[in-house]
Amino acid sequence: MRPGKKRREADVTPSRRPTNRKPESRLETRANSDAVAGRNSVVEALRARIPAKELLIAERAEIDERMTEALRLAKNQDLGIKEVPRGQLDGVTGTTNHQGIALIIKPFQYKDFEAVLLSATKPGLLIGLDGVTDPHNLGAIVRSAAAFGAHGVIIPERRNAAMTGSAWKSSAGAAARLPISQVTNMVRSIEDAKKAGFFVVGLDADGQESLPGFSLATESVYLIVGSEGKGLSRLVREKCDLILSIPMQSDVESLNASVATAIVMYWIAEKRAK
Repeated sequence: MRPGKKRREADVTPSRRPTNRKPESRLETRANSDAVAGRNSVVEALRARIPAKELLIAERAEIDERMTEALRLAKNQDLGIKEVPRGQLDGVTGTTNHQGIALIIKPFQYKDFEAVLLSATKPGLLIGLDGVTDPHNLGAIVRSAAAFGAHGVIIPERRNAAMTGSAWKSSAGAAARLPISQVTNMVRSIEDAKKAGFFVVGLDADGQESLPGFSLATESVYLIVGSEGKGLSRLVREKCDLILSIPMQSDVESLNASVATAIVMYWIAEKRAK
């Protein structure tokens, strides 16, 4: 058989067809950072009433108790419900482990930093994140900030996690109750906070003051938390009035960013309560 004939037969095999086919939609080719995937995760997000646009269900997906609840909650919240090919759901979630369901949430509505600053009652407590890239850590910090009476969370636009579906879910609904601001320049936010009467305190394992001796707990504090790996950036560290550390009784190198932040916020809340 001649090679030319082989090629013509191969051209019509199913494996070659997708190369000339246009994608069914943008959802098929690009993961959506504002998607919550998985049956339990979607139900939890709907229960927390995370602002959402629509619910996507894979074609021929098994309808179990969790799927039924997700559909009921979505209908009660007047969300659009769309049945899509499983491959399209793979694309929009960026995973094949979505269990046949995804919730597409609306872009988060950030608050203006100046408005957050002015609304903070004395003594104020603001939490700034300097390069915290894990959305689960961001959500956990937002949750703790709401629990311990912080007046807002500040995040930079670049090199930091944003309030996507994962962060929303980790915040357990606290993101709807606490002002969150996204700024273009963390250093400028520090300067503005100082002008408003805030002491800027960086949190780092190598801090010059240990938490038990923290002398500014009853003052207005802008607490800055560094990244999970590198800690505070050089410029942010230089702008801080004080670098605070948490003493530990073992050889653990450092605490998770959200855990460390929660410990300091609890300490501040206790001092202010007294």
